[in-house]
Amino acid sequence: MSRIAYFGPAGTFTEQAARSLADGRELVPVETIPAAMAAVRGGEAELACVPVENSVEGPVTATLDGLAEDSPLVAVAEALLPVHFTVLTRPGTETVRTVASHPHALAQVRHWLELNLPEATAVAASSTAAAAVAVCDGEYDAAVTAPVAARTYPLRVLAEGVADVPDARTRFLLLARPGTLPAPTGADRTSIVASTANRTGALAELLTELASRGINLTRIDARPIKGNFGFYRFFLDVEGHVAESRIGDALAALKRRCDVRFLGSHPRADGVRATVGEMATDEDFAEAATWVEAVRSGRQA
Repeated sequence: MSRIAYFGPAGTFTEQAARSLADGRELVPVETIPAAMAAVRGGEAELACVPVENSVEGPVTATLDGLAEDSPLVAVAEALLPVHFTVLTRPGTETVRTVASHPHALAQVRHWLELNLPEATAVAASSTAAAAVAVCDGEYDAAVTAPVAARTYPLRVLAEGVADVPDARTRFLLLARPGTLPAPTGADRTSIVASTANRTGALAELLTELASRGINLTRIDARPIKGNFGFYRFFLDVEGHVAESRIGDALAALKRRCDVRFLGSHPRADGVRATVGEMATDEDFAEAATWVEAVRSGRQA
């Protein structure tokens, strides 16, 4: 049986996402996002499930940096989960003086904590489930966790459905070593990371390559290149699949301009179909290529 390493421990949103993508595979919790990726790179697991972005707090930087560094991994699937938290305490706890959770979780319930637990100090933990474990061990009074943690740990539910932004969502990636890609569906996402020269117009040139081919950019994030202050990598998500002519043509053009790492093409979890610009279908590209070949051969002017 193949294995999925996921950012654990058990009782996290990532476990919930991994279960939705498991398809019978064994789930193996690891302590950090880099550890999940390392398990795939080292052959201890075939796949890794990690969070990549949240609609409130933005990108998960550990995931982005892990994808840009070390040996390549590609996304082969994704899951999109609504994010509502449960606050857990030990049975018998009367006063909550400390509340622990992952920093992204704390940021998404900041106002709730101010209103309902104004005297409590927020403490960052490595994950929401790690916070629950710490509460079990008596280190903190309460933990902000995924709902599944209430069934995993012997704690009392203090509050449910907690979220400052009711429609908050987190997107998770299923990562694998490079190999056969998922087939295009018409509702796909392609991701890359590009490192450009530090000069005027470099980023605009990259975006022009996408726009000129009718490709819709759905996300862009910048991350600093370690050890090279002032230089950045750009993480780009676009609508479409690398098997499509317009996407492949754009990636080839980007590769000519700068250093590019392919991060995967896979179906979108929300099922939104790609918007194809005018004169940017595969048929349009094939017709243009046929014309160029005819010109080169002297059959057409």
